Amino acid sequence: MPKGSDILVAALENEGVERIFGVPGEENLDLLDSVRTSGIELVVTRHEQAAAFMAATHGRLTGRPGVCLATLGPGALNLSTGAAYAHLGAMPMILITGQKPIMSAKQARFQIVDIVASMKPLTKMTRQIVSAAAIPSTVRDAFRVAKEERPGPVHLELPEDVAAEEVETASVIPVHTAERPVASTRSLDNAARMILTAERPLVMIGATGNRPWLVEALSSFVRRTRLPFFNTQMGKGAVTGGSDLYMGTAALSEGDYVHEAVARADLILAIGHDTVEKPPFLMRSAGGPKVIHLGYQSATVEQVYHPDLEVIGDIGASTEALGERLEGRLVQDDGMLDLRQKILAHLNDRAEEGRFPIAPQRIVHDVRKVMPADGIVCLDNGMYKIWFARNYRTHVANTLLLDNALATMGAGLPSAMMAAMLHPGRRVMAVCGDGGFMMNSQEMETAVRLGLSLVVLVLNDSAYGMIRWKQAVDGFPDFGMSFGNPDFVRYAEAYGATGSRVSAVEDLVPTLEAAFAGGGVHLVDVLIDYSENTRVLVDELRNRTPDVDCM
Repeated sequence: MPKGSDILVAALENEGVERIFGVPGEENLDLLDSVRTSGIELVVTRHEQAAAFMAATHGRLTGRPGVCLATLGPGALNLSTGAAYAHLGAMPMILITGQKPIMSAKQARFQIVDIVASMKPLTKMTRQIVSAAAIPSTVRDAFRVAKEERPGPVHLELPEDVAAEEVETASVIPVHTAERPVASTRSLDNAARMILTAERPLVMIGATGNRPWLVEALSSFVRRTRLPFFNTQMGKGAVTGGSDLYMGTAALSEGDYVHEAVARADLILAIGHDTVEKPPFLMRSAGGPKVIHLGYQSATVEQVYHPDLEVIGDIGASTEALGERLEGRLVQDDGMLDLRQKILAHLNDRAEEGRFPIAPQRIVHDVRKVMPADGIVCLDNGMYKIWFARNYRTHVANTLLLDNALATMGAGLPSAMMAAMLHPGRRVMAVCGDGGFMMNSQEMETAVRLGLSLVVLVLNDSAYGMIRWKQAVDGFPDFGMSFGNPDFVRYAEAYGATGSRVSAVEDLVPTLEAAFAGGGVHLVDVLIDYSENTRVLVDELRNRTPDVDCM
C-alpha cells in the first residue's frame, strides 16, 4: 500500500514538479525515499536558505511554484528568509518541512518549534498535514493559492508518522485552469478617456506587471499606443525589444533624472504597481499628475500612492482592451521624447571611465557588453544594484533579476544557479558584492556538482558598501562596516570552480569573455570604487532637488 510520502510525491508530479531543492533531515526520510523512486530530481543544496532562493526564482521565471525541502526546527527556520523573499517579491513557491510524529512524543520537545505559526506572517498559507488521506486536496490547494494573484509562498508541514502512514487509496486531484477575472468595460472606457484627454501621459510598469505570461501583452501595448514608459526596479525588463519610448528606471525614491519625466507628465498609467517596492514616484494630494492604477487587484492605498481611477482585472486582457481603445488616437509628446535623450545621456555619463578600482558605471557598461540580448544577470543586494537598475538596458524580458522587495543579501548566486538550470544555453551571470556573496558562497560547490555553466562576478570593496555609504551620507563616523576577504580565486578553486582576478579596467571584458568561453562555474574578482556614489547619487541630485531622499 502507498504511504503518505508516496502520495505527496505523486501529488507533486501531478502538479508538474520536476525538481525539489533542499537539505533533508531525519524527519524527511520517508519523503526522501519516495522522491528517490519518482521522476522528480532532488537538488541537494548546502544551506536551506539557498534552496528557498532557488525555488522562489523558479517561480519568478516560470510562473510555476518551485519546491524546497527542509527538516524540522533549525532546518525549517533556515527557510524563513527565502519565504519572506518570495512573499514580498510575489514569487510562487511551496515549502515542505518535516516534523516529529504527532501521534506520539517519544523525544518530548527535542528540536520542536511551531513552524506553522512562525511561517504564518511569511506565507500566503501554512498548514500541517494531519493525515495521509488529506494530502491530495492539500497539495492541490497549496499550488492553487501559491499561483493565484498575488503569487507567493505556501508552507506544508509533513509529520514523520503521517509520511509513513499507509493508506488503501488516495487519488491525486486533476489540475484545472482558472481564468482570471477581467476588468469592467466601464473602467476601461474611463481609463481610455482620461488618457486621451491628457496632454503628457506616461506609463509606469511595476513588479506585478513583470510576469512571464504578460511579456507579449505589455510589449504589444507599448507598440500600439506609442506611449513613453518607465519602470520600477522589479518592473524592469517586462517589455521585450529595444524601444525609443523607454524613459528609464526609478532606482531612487525621488530626484533622479527619470523623475523629470514624472514631473512633466500630467497622467501616469501605473501598470502592476506593487507598493512593496520603494516608491517609484511620490503622489501628492494636489498639483501632481493624475494616476490610473491597472492591476490584478485593487491598489494598496498609501501616503504616497492613492490613484484617481482603478482598472481591476487580468493585466494582459486589460492592456489589450485599452490598447484597442487608444491605438491611432494619441498625439505623441515630442517634449517627452526629447527629455528621454537627456535622461539617457546622463545615465551614460562616465560609462567608459578608465579608473581602477573600477567605477560602477563602467562595470555596468562592461557587463552589458559581454551579455547577449537574452543573457540573464542576477543581482545580489548592495550598492551596485542601484547602478544596474539605473544604467543597465534590457532587450529581452526577465533578463535582469533583482530584488527590490525584501532586498536581502545572499540571493544572487542561488538565483543565478536556478536561471542556469532553466536556461542552460544562455549566458548567466551572478553579480554579487563581497558581503552578499559570502552569505551563500558555499553554493559554489552545489553549482559545480550540478555541472552548471555560469559566471560569478564578485565586486570587492572589503566592506558592507551600501550601508557604509549611507553612514557617511548621514554624517556618522566610519564604523563597523569593514571586514577581510579570502583570496577569492583560490576560494573558487577549492570548490572545483575556476577563479580569475581583474587587475586593470581594460581587463574586465576579456576576462568575462574568457570565463564564459571556458564554461563551467567561473568566479571573477574585481575591485570596485564607490566614490561615484556621493558625486552622482547625492551631490548631483541634491543640487537639482533639494529634498531628494536617496535611500
